[in-house]
Amino acid sequence: MIRQTKIVATLGPATTEPAVLERLIAAGVDVVRMNFSHGTAQEHTDRARSVREIATRLGRDVAIMADLQGPKIRIGKYAANSTTLVNGQSYILDADCKEGNDERVGLDYPELVNDVKSGDTLLLDDGRIVMQVNRVAGREIHCLVKVGGILKSRKGINKLGGGLSAPALTGKDMEDIRTAVGFEADYIAVSFPKSGADMYMARELMRAAGGSSMMIAKIERFEALHSLEDILKACDGVMVARGDLAVEIGDAAVPAVQKRLIRQAREFNKLTITATQMMESMIESPVPTRAEVSDVANAVIDGTDAVMLSAETAAGKFPVETVEAMSRICVEAEKSAQVTLDADFLNRTFTRVDQSIAMGALFTAHHLKVKAIAALTQSGSTALWMSRLNSGVPIYALTPEEKTRRRLSLYRDVRTIMLPLQTDRDLLLANAEKALLDAGVVSLGDLIVITVGEPIGTPGGTNTLKIVRVGEHIQNLN
Repeated sequence: MIRQTKIVATLGPATTEPAVLERLIAAGVDVVRMNFSHGTAQEHTDRARSVREIATRLGRDVAIMADLQGPKIRIGKYAANSTTLVNGQSYILDADCKEGNDERVGLDYPELVNDVKSGDTLLLDDGRIVMQVNRVAGREIHCLVKVGGILKSRKGINKLGGGLSAPALTGKDMEDIRTAVGFEADYIAVSFPKSGADMYMARELMRAAGGSSMMIAKIERFEALHSLEDILKACDGVMVARGDLAVEIGDAAVPAVQKRLIRQAREFNKLTITATQMMESMIESPVPTRAEVSDVANAVIDGTDAVMLSAETAAGKFPVETVEAMSRICVEAEKSAQVTLDADFLNRTFTRVDQSIAMGALFTAHHLKVKAIAALTQSGSTALWMSRLNSGVPIYALTPEEKTRRRLSLYRDVRTIMLPLQTDRDLLLANAEKALLDAGVVSLGDLIVITVGEPIGTPGGTNTLKIVRVGEHIQNLN
């Protein structure tokens, strides 16, 4: 069984060596993530070059996602690198403090004093430390420690319920967008967007730099949930970034929000990536926990396009084994996926010819029980629409465009096949049948559904659906 759900793996120190990177891609990674919170522009550029070279050598289409750091709201540095806080202790977050101590610590984000008031709850170090704001005095935030522990330098701060005013795009992000465009990133992920305007701005900066990357909105702010429809209209996909999101909305609320995000994104014909701590124990262990297996499987059953690995592959001891384990879990979970295509069509309207052809292909393929759907596409839009619903029939995107093939690496249940551009319709269909035969996905006499645009070679022009027995166009040419 071919895996339908795609795997995103973050690169880092554990996967810097070309030999390890090659094993990672060979193990089934579909998209590599460059985390711009770490590393230099040159390091990311060099890694991108290595990924492209290795993927070409292995005959794989692997996409590259540049993940912007976004605003990092952190405390400052401690003279001793850390302090120990106890429950009930008073503590001051001081925008003017240069070196922290047992009584106060500085702020890398001094505007925090304007964003909080008495009674607010602050969560530091991903919620491990909890403080309640007693009062704000000038550039000092006087707090009461509700949950103590060891607090180290530069740890992050979140406000329970959201409400921090930091912009989604920093000066560093703007430079990083130019770097990502330079190595032709297929996707750019924007951290902490609060509205569609944040995504529109990121897209315009990318285009101004000469890029054509698809834009992923990382949903990790409380405010983003109230602007979700606006964000979905402005992006190409969303990442369910469960780390910061859990801190802002509470960890118990995350599973239901995850299901909602995946469902709404699919309704808007957008991509979804489920991320954060999916196989966290495999940073140190060669096998996942049973809870992690269930977590990955549930995301797959919910319909996510991709599941993502972070520190597991960036800094873990078993990066390749983690990808292999995640792949096995995805395949097993996909076996239980229910096909509800008829019901899915009831509440959908189609306003474009090419989208109507895509939906017609799904419906026909499902009811005729064909072997495969072949979408002859240049932009990949037809394949995207097909992949939003589960027809139980594999989708093959045949395209001459290398960029399109890489992008399609993130689309659930879509496999890509290189098909040279051919303006003669009958020859094109014959070549499509031959490409499917050569790939071993169909046999002579199998029934397939083909979608194509006429006149041929016009992006977004899919207007024809054909039901074909494999071999008939090849035979007609002979």
